[in-house]
Amino acid sequence: MKKVCSIILALTLALSLCVCLSGCGKSSAKYKVGICQLVQHDALDAATKGFQDALKELLGDDVEFDLQNAAGEPATCSTIVNSFVSSNVDLIMANATPALQAAASATDTIPIVATSITDYASALSIDNWTGTTGMNITGTCDLAPLAEQAAMFTELLPDVKTIGILYNSGESNSKYQAVEVAKALQSLGFTTKEYTSADSNDIASIVTAACAEVEAIYVPTDNSMASNTEIINNIAEPAGIPIIAGEENICKGCGIATLSIDYYSIGYEAGKQAYEILVNGAKPGETEIGYASDLTKEYVASRCEKLNITVPAGYTAINEAAE
Repeated sequence: MKKVCSIILALTLALSLCVCLSGCGKSSAKYKVGICQLVQHDALDAATKGFQDALKELLGDDVEFDLQNAAGEPATCSTIVNSFVSSNVDLIMANATPALQAAASATDTIPIVATSITDYASALSIDNWTGTTGMNITGTCDLAPLAEQAAMFTELLPDVKTIGILYNSGESNSKYQAVEVAKALQSLGFTTKEYTSADSNDIASIVTAACAEVEAIYVPTDNSMASNTEIINNIAEPAGIPIIAGEENICKGCGIATLSIDYYSIGYEAGKQAYEILVNGAKPGETEIGYASDLTKEYVASRCEKLNITVPAGYTAINEAAE
């Protein structure tokens, strides 16, 4: 009897160990993804949602997210990504350039997938850009063709001669766009002038200055401006200064038109890249940066009407009810 009890006890312990190991195996198979988003606004929110939706569809319950928002502060991005590194997440998603730069500084081993990045070469100080980073980083780009955006001024505002370019000087992606769009505008015969803010506190003053000195304004895909479109519009619209924007959500807030990409789509593509890295062993540094494929010329009908702007064929009205 004693021998039988010993056998039963041994079997019970063995079964418990198997259950424990099985449970541990399931837990270890779950991927932990840290998401650092620079600031909350519609474009970045859409990119984050697309990223999460893609991984949920591909991994189901085997992925968990730690989503943290830096409230527009690059220094907070560093704090967030350092916490991800300390907790040894399987992958970091960096949404916007300051988040990417913070993540790149924090780790060269944990895979990083970024989105809403205008120019990876300038963001990461990479010379001789080839389309891949050669680092532990890949992702998707939010850059719409700047020359085509510049050409919209000739289509919508044929009488304008001077154009202000409004952006945050602390955002390298914005600086890149400002330089490139200025070249394109100047090649079309426009005179350009830059108006830069250091933070949100001086946006009202620089917009006021621009409205007194130029006939139209261009706003790139700048996160500071995207978070403060109401301030910009409250000054520019009464002054009769039309704004062409780098993406749809800025355009909704203060613009007349844009050549826009779909931020949900680039976030979704970044999610698919993350899946390939996590599950199939793809190397971030060898993974091509993804670009938006669907570009649409859009306009804000109510604002164009107020400013007496005639919109040519080929533009789609933005659904203003979604603001």
